[in-house]
Amino acid sequence: MARLMEAPLDWQIGPLLPWLDLMAIAVFAATGALVAIRSAQTFTTAAFFALITGVGGGTVRDLLIDAPVFWVHDRLVAGICVAAAMLVWLTPERWWQGRVLAWLDALGLAAYAVFGSAKAVAFGVPPIPAAVMGVVTACVGGIIRDTLANQPSILMRPELYVTAATLAAGLYVALLVFGMPPAASAGIATLAGFGLRAVAIMFKVALPSYRGLR
Repeated sequence: MARLMEAPLDWQIGPLLPWLDLMAIAVFAATGALVAIRSAQTFTTAAFFALITGVGGGTVRDLLIDAPVFWVHDRLVAGICVAAAMLVWLTPERWWQGRVLAWLDALGLAAYAVFGSAKAVAFGVPPIPAAVMGVVTACVGGIIRDTLANQPSILMRPELYVTAATLAAGLYVALLVFGMPPAASAGIATLAGFGLRAVAIMFKVALPSYRGLR
């Protein structure tokens, strides 16, 4: 495990996941812009919501694992978020209704969770906290968005959302611990998280809520 922790991040996650990570950032940014637009806010507010939603989880992760905050040192990420806001701003709102965005969000959620765990492992974080960092990466941006918009947080919904991120992040780290190659671990974990979220979207599957003790 120590050898894995010392390895470069690109080697750990393979060539595809960083692109899925950027896609996830764009999708999350679009959801942030949509929240602002549906509240009849200005483009500046929409761009701010896009940025905070797209990078919020990764920012908290990087601060917690003592890594350079990724988007501050990346020439693409902030631009991707603003471009996503512009795309949402200039297109009819009906394009963003229905399940299209939900499916893109599902793939982004799983990929972002795995990417977050992979980065935490690369920075020497132990397995269980590394999995938690994956969930933080995938979910905290949405939590910040919902809090700023004064709407119910994804944490307060019974749907399988945070659970799907937890599955993706936890499975990735577990497969690493048991010796599976990192690129294969990333692929399997991303598909598993996406699959669970897909089941929730298609069949409205949710966790049972607490009913109290009788």
